[in-house]
Amino acid sequence: RIVTMIISIVLWVNLIIYASCLKSNDYPLPPNSMIESGISRRSALFLPTAALSIPLLSMPTISHAADTESPVLLGGDRVKFPGTSNPKDGFPLASFGLQVYDDNTAYKLTLLALQVGYRNFFASVLAGNQRGFAKAVKASGIPRDELYICGSVLSNRSQGEKAAYEKTKQGCKENMEAMAVGGITHLDMIMLDYPGPDAESVRGQWRAFEEMKKAGTVDDLAVSNFSPSQLDVILTDPKTLTKPTVNQLPFSIANNRKGTLAYNTERDVLVQSWSPLSRVLSSPSTKNELESIGKSYGKSAAQVGLRWIVQSGAAFCTQSKSQKHFEEDLNVFDFKLSNTDMDKISQLSG
Repeated sequence: RIVTMIISIVLWVNLIIYASCLKSNDYPLPPNSMIESGISRRSALFLPTAALSIPLLSMPTISHAADTESPVLLGGDRVKFPGTSNPKDGFPLASFGLQVYDDNTAYKLTLLALQVGYRNFFASVLAGNQRGFAKAVKASGIPRDELYICGSVLSNRSQGEKAAYEKTKQGCKENMEAMAVGGITHLDMIMLDYPGPDAESVRGQWRAFEEMKKAGTVDDLAVSNFSPSQLDVILTDPKTLTKPTVNQLPFSIANNRKGTLAYNTERDVLVQSWSPLSRVLSSPSTKNELESIGKSYGKSAAQVGLRWIVQSGAAFCTQSKSQKHFEEDLNVFDFKLSNTDMDKISQLSG
């Protein structure tokens, strides 16, 4: 409790400093070259799937605090990726995914998320506020080795192995330049926001990622919005040295396509939802059902929806903007839905 009080005091002091910095415009926007036009994270584009097979790999080990008498882990349950070079305790299943807003807002919300207890952060280049995020990490005073930080690269419009490689390599460099303003010189993960337009382009993207890992500036490599065939471009390439650990998808109760979890699990890839409550709480019937289920656990509809994701074997990125919702979204690791309730919720998927 004493440590928590000290951290809270430090964070509030830094919020006061932040307010004074607003007057001096000390949070410049990232260069325009960091954002390659045009595509929303909500428009996942998939190439046609291919019936390629790969050897089954061992699944990551997940630490579930709700299954034991031990206290809930700071930042939530964690998964340890097989073969990772990351020395940390694991990948927290609850992450704060920064959305599209200015650096000042990113700074404020990152400090708030840290104060609440989040330790996993997805700072996408698409959001355009990596500098504000990085400055908040530095201002918080929380040791870097307690945080799991993921950046991203957008190079999906570059066609061909060479062009995709060069664009992705440039994106890796720009991530590190943006993070450096907060003293962040190493990333835990780097993610492709979208796959390239063809197999050769994907290979070029991945080659740049593997070079970044070899250079020692990142541990884990990940993808977003990849179909089975696109994952297999990487996994079946004999030149591949490092396999993807995460595939970020718009997975939720309302967006639970048959086979989504299975095709990733078979490839030893963890699904992380970047839209965990999409079309869930906006549906009166779904919300009412989740609220009804939540009453027996003392949980809200949103918490039941997020817990369903975790128990299904996936992770999630929250998009909260208030302390109440930050706390609500993180407080899903101290209970477990029954098998009956899990099945009932799964039936809600349209």
